[in-house]
Amino acid sequence: MAYLNISHVDKTFVTGSKRTEVLRDIRLDIAQGEFVSIIGHSGCGKSTLLNLIAGLTQVTSGAIKLDGYEVRAPGPDRAVVFQNHSLLPWLSVHDNVKLAVDKIFRGRKSRAERHEWILHNLDLVQMRHAADKRPGEISGGMRQRAGIARALAMEPKVLLLDEPFGALDALTRAHLQDAVMDIHARLGNTMIMITHDVDEAVLLADRIVMMTNGPAATIGEVLEVNLPRPRERIAAAADPAYLKARRAVLRFLYERHRFVEAAE
Repeated sequence: MAYLNISHVDKTFVTGSKRTEVLRDIRLDIAQGEFVSIIGHSGCGKSTLLNLIAGLTQVTSGAIKLDGYEVRAPGPDRAVVFQNHSLLPWLSVHDNVKLAVDKIFRGRKSRAERHEWILHNLDLVQMRHAADKRPGEISGGMRQRAGIARALAMEPKVLLLDEPFGALDALTRAHLQDAVMDIHARLGNTMIMITHDVDEAVLLADRIVMMTNGPAATIGEVLEVNLPRPRERIAAAADPAYLKARRAVLRFLYERHRFVEAAE
C-alpha cells in the first residue's frame, strides 16, 4: 500500500445554485520519503489538491489515506508551508516555532527537551542566529526559513509546500531550494510541493505531477525525474536527464495553454 494514497478524488465547490467542479478523478500514490512537485497553469486546482491532502478542505467524493488512515481533517501529521509565511508578527522566530512545538509535544517532552528541539529545527534551516528576532526584523527568505522550521518541528509525516518561494527574489529562492534539498536528504521526509517554476520542479522532485487545465482538472501526466541525488544546480542544469525532463514539462504546459487558447 502507498504511504499516501489519493483515490478517485473529486472536488466540487457549491455557492448558492452554482456548482464548480475543480478536480475530477485524481488518482496518485506517493511513497514514503518521496519528493513530488505538482505543476500546472493557474486555476488548475493545484492548491485545492494540497488543501485536500492537508485536510483543510473536504473531498466531494473519493478518499485520501495517509499511512493507512483516511484524511478527514487537519492534523499534525501534515504540515503546510504557504507562500505567505504566516508567522505571528509580535512573536520572535523562536516563539513562533515554540507555538507548534508546545502544541504537539507538551506532555511528551520536557521544557528543556522542547527548547532543544526548537533550536535543532532552527539549525536545520540555518536560523538559530535569528531566533530572538521578530518577523518584521528579518528578510522574506529568512521568514520562509522560520516557517519551514516551524513545520518541520511538528515532525509531520508529510510536508506540504504551497509555492513557498513564489514571492522571493531569484537568488533567495535558489538558496532556499538548496536548503530544502538538504533537509530532504538529511531527514528523508515525504514532501509535496506546488510550483509554477519548471526548473524548480525538475531540480527538487523525484516525480512531477502535471495537472490539466480547469475546471474539472485532473492529472495529465506524471514524469519521473531520473537525476541522481544529491543534486547540484549548476551541474544538474547541464545534465541530459535534467534537460529532457525540463523539455517534457514545458511541452506539456505549452500544449495545454495552446488547447485553452483554441477553445476560447
